[in-house]
Amino acid sequence: MALQDELTKIQTDTLAQIAAVQDLSGLNDIRVQVLGKKGALTGVLRGMKDLTPEERPKVGSFANTVRDALTTAIEDRHAALAAAALQAKLAKETIDVTLPGRPIHRGTEHVLDQVMDEVEQLFMGMGYQVVDGPEVETEHYNFEMLNVPKDHPARDMQDTFYITPDVLLRSQTSPVQARTLEKHDFSKGPLKMISPGRVYRRDTDDATHSHQFHQVEGLVIDKHITMADLKGTLEVLAKHIFGADRKIRLRPSYFPFTEPSVEIDVSWGQTAGSDDVTSKDNGWVEVLGAGMVHPNVLKSAGVDADVYGGFAFGLGPDRFAMLKYGIEDIRNFYLNDQRFLTQFEQED
Repeated sequence: MALQDELTKIQTDTLAQIAAVQDLSGLNDIRVQVLGKKGALTGVLRGMKDLTPEERPKVGSFANTVRDALTTAIEDRHAALAAAALQAKLAKETIDVTLPGRPIHRGTEHVLDQVMDEVEQLFMGMGYQVVDGPEVETEHYNFEMLNVPKDHPARDMQDTFYITPDVLLRSQTSPVQARTLEKHDFSKGPLKMISPGRVYRRDTDDATHSHQFHQVEGLVIDKHITMADLKGTLEVLAKHIFGADRKIRLRPSYFPFTEPSVEIDVSWGQTAGSDDVTSKDNGWVEVLGAGMVHPNVLKSAGVDADVYGGFAFGLGPDRFAMLKYGIEDIRNFYLNDQRFLTQFEQED
């Protein structure tokens, strides 16, 4: 029985190899070399065609016994090696739970968002609604509804980015006010709103100018609204943002969507209260523009200007933040420099 001898030798040698192998890759190589289609065991069994009919069953039975023994040995060794590999990986990746945890740095709102939130909270407390609107606008809402018809000189001051001849990136958040005023039902009460958001103008970026910045514009429309209401509102705003000791003054100005129009100055520095020209060195600094809503704006929105009136104002959160925190370059807001931004982390 030469074939049985060969089978016995294959079994003995293979079992020794299985016992000695140290990794799953080597074990797989042994399986292929011995039990594969071109393996040693298969090659020996091809010689069964030369056996007599009486010998074939005996050799075949013995060959199956050898195959089963080797298969079981490979499976057992595979399980042992896999378990050992898992234990080695676990030992290598062990976490010492007694070590102190690594603190996760908590971010904070951007300083401009903080200022806008502060303004929004103030006005919501006074009964205003906060209204958002599209940044891509039509000329109709961005200019014409605000008493700035085509070829009006005031458009030069708000030169913005045009997408088509009639569609542009809004140069102010006033279009949100125009849209809201157009839809408001005054039978249900007055309109009191602010419209915060990003605006765009074709400007040269420098320390005090940017081609994109932020605005918060306010609008109040009702019966019997006066300039005194506007002044009182803006005094509350100035004291809330810059300090309770601040005073404001109103200077005549011009805006096409308000009449009369005013610039608002806030008292500043040791000489606060003087009547000198507007500058921080002389005790005053300009912070925003405002005025009584022009009758043409009301008529454009279908509101009876003989019955209703109101005031509007617009402020720049970028400018407010620069004044409040002593920031000298507006570009710092947009550079994502962590050294700058983390100075304004909010306390819990």
